[in-house]
Amino acid sequence: MPRPVKYRKIERLPRYTYFVPVGRRKCEIEDIIIKVEELEAVRLKDIEKLNQEECAKKMQVSRQTFQNIIDSARKKIATAIVEGKAININGGNYTRNVCNFKCMDCGNVYEIKYEEDRNICPVCGSRQVLCNKKSVFCNKMCNKSFKNGHK
Repeated sequence: MPRPVKYRKIERLPRYTYFVPVGRRKCEIEDIIIKVEELEAVRLKDIEKLNQEECAKKMQVSRQTFQNIIDSARKKIATAIVEGKAININGGNYTRNVCNFKCMDCGNVYEIKYEEDRNICPVCGSRQVLCNKKSVFCNKMCNKSFKNGHK
């Protein structure tokens, strides 16, 4: 039995998720699906110009796994361009390392990186905040209330 796929860390979700070649209609062409973590690998390596080790560290995977991810992404992108197929960025096995929080004073719902200070509402400055989502990153239901600066 194969090992379960480890979640890959990504920094941001793509703003645009569907691309169609000019002159073609969505209903008449085949999609190529690029996973969110594949797009993140391309962003880190080809846009941010990080080396393979830095990319793998940011995504919290091995260098070999990172290489497999980026090879897959590049092949899909090349195929879409050469064969005039649509690119659909969707799905994958990833986490953003964020938790959702709700301020009990002003009702603001916000997300914040798991590693950051999360006991102050960014809108009203209240310390009456509650983590109330089962996070893919930490894989637990926090339900922690942060009051008076104590975690």
